[in-house]
Amino acid sequence: MSDTSEDDNEISFKLRFLGRVEVVRPDGLAILSEAAQLLETPEQYSSEKVAKKSKVHLFLSLSGIDVLESKTKFPLYTCPLSTVSFCALLPSSRKVFGFVARHPAADVHHCYLFQSKKFSPVLVSLIGDAFQASKKEESTRGGRDLIVEALRHKNKILQRENSELKRRLTGHND
Repeated sequence: MSDTSEDDNEISFKLRFLGRVEVVRPDGLAILSEAAQLLETPEQYSSEKVAKKSKVHLFLSLSGIDVLESKTKFPLYTCPLSTVSFCALLPSSRKVFGFVARHPAADVHHCYLFQSKKFSPVLVSLIGDAFQASKKEESTRGGRDLIVEALRHKNKILQRENSELKRRLTGHND
């Protein structure tokens, strides 16, 4: 269920995406609980409905967290690790985890919620480890622009996907 790539230092998981909600604070377990409640009662709050409760691939690397639609690999969200302020398991369910990230172009924070029967605790730990490692790398490499890094990362993922699709296509034409 998870793929790793040694040369890119990234890992991916297939998860259920529960949604994204704008939140008032950048951290805290209460924020995760409030976001989960808002997603359960959408008529009271206009959260984004893009791919709600759909399967996604979450790619985690030192440059950030990318959320891609599972079938098409269309990028839904990119969150540079420098914008992530909090990540934890939902107190009411160990299957649900979320993270809070600041929007790179606006002064707002969003909570992203996911569900996984097996990997939620592991992912919370991995996101924390990636955050710590990215801080060390950022200080040693002089603080590159992480938004540009996230776009390069996304481009790399799409190039790999394109190569795989071309390989499959040539296999079907033979």
